Amino acid sequence: MDETSIISVEDLRRRYGKVGAGGFDAVRGVSFSVRRGELFAVLGTNGAGKTSTLEVLEGLALPTSGAVRVLGHDPYHSRRLVRPRVGIMLQDGGLPPDLTVNETARMWAGTLTSARPVEEALDLVDLRHRAKVTVNQLSGGERRRLDLAMALIGRPEILFLDEPTAGLDPESRQRTWRLVRDLLGSGTTVVLTTHYLQEAEELADRLAILHQGRIVRAGTPAEVTASQPAQVSFTLTADPPDPVPDLPGALGVDRAFGPGGSKMIVRTRDLQRTLGALLAWAGSRGLVLADLNARSASLEEAFLAVADAAGDRADPEVAA
Repeated sequence: MDETSIISVEDLRRRYGKVGAGGFDAVRGVSFSVRRGELFAVLGTNGAGKTSTLEVLEGLALPTSGAVRVLGHDPYHSRRLVRPRVGIMLQDGGLPPDLTVNETARMWAGTLTSARPVEEALDLVDLRHRAKVTVNQLSGGERRRLDLAMALIGRPEILFLDEPTAGLDPESRQRTWRLVRDLLGSGTTVVLTTHYLQEAEELADRLAILHQGRIVRAGTPAEVTASQPAQVSFTLTADPPDPVPDLPGALGVDRAFGPGGSKMIVRTRDLQRTLGALLAWAGSRGLVLADLNARSASLEEAFLAVADAAGDRADPEVAA
């Protein structure tokens, strides 16, 4: 592990069940590293191997093969060295339902050597006003926020977040994003899994997309989205004197007729050149391009394209 990497994963494999037809390879040779102070997002469809990968990094499970180092140690065999420096938010925290929020936090803090004050941890997730309420009386979103508070109470160097905003309303989700950004700014390293692709696009420094236990695309969000074409869309409310010309950088034009005119979508690898040529063409003919919109591809589009392409190449062993 180099000086900038706080987590390293080399050819990680994790198999459930026996060797042969009776078993299942959930993780099939995954390699990546996470730099100190960054947010690394692990994305993938259901069953892609995200949680199986995180459980190994968190020291909750042994790999079938491969090498994993967290803070320079094997997270499973050296758990006593790694665990005090790590915060974990699982998909389901499993907190005792009959304890109050305050009792839960104090119980959790009692297992740690340098815990935050309970009030501070609850303030971070806006739950201090619910301190006297029992866990089973919290809403689903409030329980997720309590799970996050418990992951943060030990002032972790590395924070593992498994679907942290599932079930949160938009306001709570935005608050959680601000909290994660603050943690990153203070030097905390974050490993995130999420089905909210906007969340990864907003927060991640780098990401990996898993499909059928393998990484099929990795890089910064910008690098991953750049694999897909940008789009220019507009509506022609009247027929132009001549058709839309071949535009520089354009990959193709889709046209749909509707009551408001012709809806045009131009896919392009060079958004600036394509848009400039389109505007020059329209301007020289006095045309109005109604509902004009130009944008780069989104992470969702890149994710869906990668998943679809990987699905077309489905491994017979996994498909079976």
